Amino acid sequence: MHFATKAIHQGQEPDKETGAIITPIYQASTYVQPAPGQPKGFSYSRTDNPTRQALEKNLAPLENARYALVFSSGLAAVNNILNTFKSGDHVVSASDIYGGTYRLFTRVFQNYNIEFTFVDPTDLNNISGAIKANTKLLWLETPSNPLLKVTDIKAAVAIGKKSQLTVVVDNTFATPYLQLPLDLGADVVLQSTTKYLGGHSDIVGGAVITNDEKLHEQYKFYQNAVGTGASPLDCFLVLRGIKTLALRMERHCENARAVAEFLEQHSKVEKVYYPGLPGHPGHEIAKKQMRDFGAMLSFEPKCTDDQAKKLVASTKIFSLAESLGCVRSLINHPPTMTHASVPADVRKKIGISEKLIRLSVGIEDKRDLIADLEQMLDQI
Repeated sequence: MHFATKAIHQGQEPDKETGAIITPIYQASTYVQPAPGQPKGFSYSRTDNPTRQALEKNLAPLENARYALVFSSGLAAVNNILNTFKSGDHVVSASDIYGGTYRLFTRVFQNYNIEFTFVDPTDLNNISGAIKANTKLLWLETPSNPLLKVTDIKAAVAIGKKSQLTVVVDNTFATPYLQLPLDLGADVVLQSTTKYLGGHSDIVGGAVITNDEKLHEQYKFYQNAVGTGASPLDCFLVLRGIKTLALRMERHCENARAVAEFLEQHSKVEKVYYPGLPGHPGHEIAKKQMRDFGAMLSFEPKCTDDQAKKLVASTKIFSLAESLGCVRSLINHPPTMTHASVPADVRKKIGISEKLIRLSVGIEDKRDLIADLEQMLDQI
């Protein structure tokens, strides 16, 4: 079964009671039991819920996986993975990652004596050089947020496996439509379902997906024990979004390519970060491990830092907002928005300049998107 068909059919059998072709929203919190401690499949919605279960059964095959669990947010999903580690463990993480993930690592789990080393994984020597005797986890994000760095997943996994590390790939920018990290050897895939999977900026959620039964059981335990499962309504909305994921991603990618090419040739743009451009350092790796190059890109205009802040507030079609992956195009200033929780000196070291602008390219007409960016750049 091909992707677009799986997205519509997997885990989506018509309701047995009514024949409803769309999975209902099971808004119940608790379920009647025929005998004490013997539920008929469900007991309490923190533990499991029919709508949530349908989404999990839908997500797993999209990543070519056996198991999926969905959470109340992308960060709840990250938290769930980190809950399986203990004091004294060490994590090697990509340095260019979502600011919320960086904050969770350094300001929450570091307090529990879990150690983190941040490296640029596009140079594989950085990964092998950071691994220590107590290293348990390799955390990758590719393409990365916000600099769109591309890590060779297969090669990075090979390094991690030599030291028996669990390898997690945040696949949010790519989605399972464009990239399948488990097929490249990763142990776990993380998705913020808030983004492209939901696709309409009307839910917040996350997912953890794996083929490893032992890891799945650990994650399932913490999902229930900590109480981070996704709500039935949010699961329903993600299921709705996934049905059009393949179509949307094709349009997203087409638009992003046109926008990136426009920005690359513009006299008032200093640098464009987009793996679909032949000059991008990760272009060849992205060609090898992705179906297309995605719809996220960043760029640096030829202006001052203060001017960049004014530019992002001057667009007419691109909306100045957090998040990404929506049908509507969004513009973002990472230093003051998505990556404000990353200290300024760390941002500078990573390469996030104070005038960096990030775009989440939507599915509007690309001519209107380009015209909007053109009028913005005319203000420099």
